[in-house]
Amino acid sequence: MRSGAERIALTLWVGGMWVIGYIVAPTLFTVLDDNRTLAGEIAGRLFTIMSYLGLACGVIILVALLVRNGVRWRDGRVITVLLMLLVTLVGQFVLQPMMAELKAAGIAEGSEAATQFALLHGISSSLFLFNSLLGLGLVVFSSSGGLSEN
Repeated sequence: MRSGAERIALTLWVGGMWVIGYIVAPTLFTVLDDNRTLAGEIAGRLFTIMSYLGLACGVIILVALLVRNGVRWRDGRVITVLLMLLVTLVGQFVLQPMMAELKAAGIAEGSEAATQFALLHGISSSLFLFNSLLGLGLVVFSSSGGLSEN
């Protein structure tokens, strides 16, 4: 059985990823279609907040798993949470600074910087999708008993 803190952390992390990534961000770009720069700035800030929230929640979940079950590095939930934490770290502390540097230098349409930014944004988006699917799997399999709770 999961602890209350673990359930809350899992809900905040995974629910937050799905709401911000697949509802809020697309809505921002739809509503602010005439100001995509502002939409991107707001979305970027929300994704940064989500990354820090995810890191905190991931640590809470990982500690709860390790305290309850002992150190079982082959436990599917432990591996999933560690992988989600790694993806979050790479996105926030590797990809985001690279994209911010390109934006700060100025991105002219059709330039090499625009191509690099698009590539980094695509990688970041793919990692976010991967992480949100891992989180969904964690929610589904943890609640259905599909991943061992021993």
